[in-house]
Amino acid sequence: MSRIPSPFLHLGSQTKANSLAIIHLSRDRLQPLYLEEIDGEHDGYAEGAVLNTRFGSFPHSTFINVPWGSQVRASEVDTGSRGRKPQKKRKRDHTVTPTDETAASKGGDTSTEANGGGKGAKKAVAASSGFVHILAPSPELWTTSLPHRTQVVYTPDYSYILQRIRARPGSRLIEAGAGSGSFTHASARAVYNGIGGGPAEDPDAGRGKVFSFEFNEPRYKKMCTEVTAHKLDRIVRVTHRDVYNDGFLVDGKSPGADAVFLDLPKPWEALPHLSRQRYKSAAASSQDGDDNSAGATQSFPDESFISPLNPKKSVHLCTFSPCIEQVSRTVSMMRQLGWMDIETVEIANKRIHVMREKVGLTVTTDRGMAQAPIDVAEAVERLRRIEDRVREHQKAIHDPEVDDVEEHLKENFDDAVAVENNKLPPFMQGRLVTRPESEMRSHTSYLTFAILPRDWTAEDEAAALERWPCGQEKKVIGSLDKAARKQQKREMLESKKGKKKGKANGGGGKAAVAAAVGDDTVMGDATMGPEEGAQHTKRDLEKDEVTEQGVTPKRPKQD
Repeated sequence: MSRIPSPFLHLGSQTKANSLAIIHLSRDRLQPLYLEEIDGEHDGYAEGAVLNTRFGSFPHSTFINVPWGSQVRASEVDTGSRGRKPQKKRKRDHTVTPTDETAASKGGDTSTEANGGGKGAKKAVAASSGFVHILAPSPELWTTSLPHRTQVVYTPDYSYILQRIRARPGSRLIEAGAGSGSFTHASARAVYNGIGGGPAEDPDAGRGKVFSFEFNEPRYKKMCTEVTAHKLDRIVRVTHRDVYNDGFLVDGKSPGADAVFLDLPKPWEALPHLSRQRYKSAAASSQDGDDNSAGATQSFPDESFISPLNPKKSVHLCTFSPCIEQVSRTVSMMRQLGWMDIETVEIANKRIHVMREKVGLTVTTDRGMAQAPIDVAEAVERLRRIEDRVREHQKAIHDPEVDDVEEHLKENFDDAVAVENNKLPPFMQGRLVTRPESEMRSHTSYLTFAILPRDWTAEDEAAALERWPCGQEKKVIGSLDKAARKQQKREMLESKKGKKKGKANGGGGKAAVAAAVGDDTVMGDATMGPEEGAQHTKRDLEKDEVTEQGVTPKRPKQD
C-alpha cells in the first residue's frame, strides 16, 4: 500500500520526479508521461529519458521541478545516435586508441564526457523552436489521454452520473466493468475524504471507497498497475470476478455500498445480487389433508445471503447501456426487485466554438489576407465608394489648393483610417459568431437511474416512534398549551351563541344595547378598563335615540 499522496488528489505547486504529468500537445491531443530522473544515458540518449513529439524532443529533466502549466521549450537532441553501434565503427577503424575505446564504451561520445556524460546525463540545450505545456493530472485530462482498452465513459457522462447517484466524500461505491479506468479515477476523487484513521481491525472505516470489478484478466492486471502507479490503491479496490455469478462481496464481507454503477453488457443478470434480501423457494407440505397445497411452492428468506448494500441508507444505481433493448430488460428486472424512481436519460453534449469573424471591408487587413465584402449591401457600398474616389481624384487633380492628391484621398477614403477613428480594439472588430464543433469525443449510451429504499424493520419503526412520538402530545404545541387552546375555543363558541340569540330576539331593544355595549367595550382602547369602556359607551348612547327598531343616532340641530 502506498503512503505518498496521489497526484489526482493532492497537487503541489511544482512537478516532481517519478510522478505522472500530462503533456499538452494541442487542444484535443494530450499525452500522459511518467517523469523519470535518470542519471546517465538512457535508450541511446545522452540527455537521459526523452519525449519525442512533432514539436521537438523534450528530455524529462526539462519537465522536473517546474510549475504546473509551464511552457517547456524543445531541446536539441541527437536522435540519430540511437541507431549507431560503436562496436561496428571500431571494427572498420583500426586506428582507435585504447583511450578512445574506453570513452566509447562508457558514453560513446566525447562531447557527452565533456558535459559530464560519464557521471550524469548531458545537460539539455534549448532549441530554436517548438514547445509544449505540462499540466497537472486530473480525471478529466486522464480521460482524454488514457490508453483505450474499452469504450470510455467521458466527462459529460460521468459528471452527471456521479451527481445522480449522490457520490460524495465518504461514499462507498461499487463499479462493475472497470474497462479503461476513466470512471474509476473520477469516482475515486468524488468519494475521497482521507485515508485510514479508523480502528485497527478496519482502518478504512468511515472513509470513501471504490470497489471496482473487472471480468477480463488482462484489463484487470493493467488496471491494478495503473491504480498503484497513480497511488490510488488505498481508495480503489480492484477485484477480478464475474459479477453475474459471484456477486459483489469483498473477501466474503459486504462492502456496504450506497452507490452503484454498472457498465455491463447484461446488467439485469447482476441486479439480483444487489438486493436487501434473497428468497429461496421450497415445496409446501400438506399437513391438513389439503391436496391442492401439496404442489405449491413457498418463498423463505435465505439466511446465508449477505447483501453488498448499506442497510442504513437508500442506494442509488446507474446502468450504462448503449442499446434500448438492454434498457428494457434492465428496467423489467429493477421493477421485480423493488427498485423505485426508475428513469432513463441520454446525455447529448455539445461544445460551442465562439469567435469573431473578420470579414468585410471595414476590418483591418492582416498580412497575406485579402478582405472581401460580407454581403451584397457591402459590395454595393464598395462600388459606390470606388466611384466616389474616382470623382474625388478627378476633382483633386484640377484643384489648385491640393498639393498631394494621394495623401488627400488617403485621409478621406482609407478604410483603415475609418476603423482607427472608431477606436475599436482588435478583439472587438468583426462579427461575433458561434458554431458547434462537428466532432467531439463521446460515447452515446442510455443512463438508467433507480433508487432502492433503505431496509426498514420493526425495530427501526419502534426506534423512530420513540424518538419522534406521534399522537401522544401532552402539553405544548406551538406557543400555547392544551388548556389555553381549549379556553380560547370555548370563548369563541360562547360569543357566537350570544350573537345568534340576539338575532333570534329581533335584534332590537335592550338586546341591541347590550350587544353594542359589549362590542364597544371589547373594541375600545386597549388602555381602557372594562368599567371605563362601559361608561364611555353609555355616554355615546345617551346622544342617540333608542327605538323598537334599534339604535338611531340623533341628528344635529339646525339653526
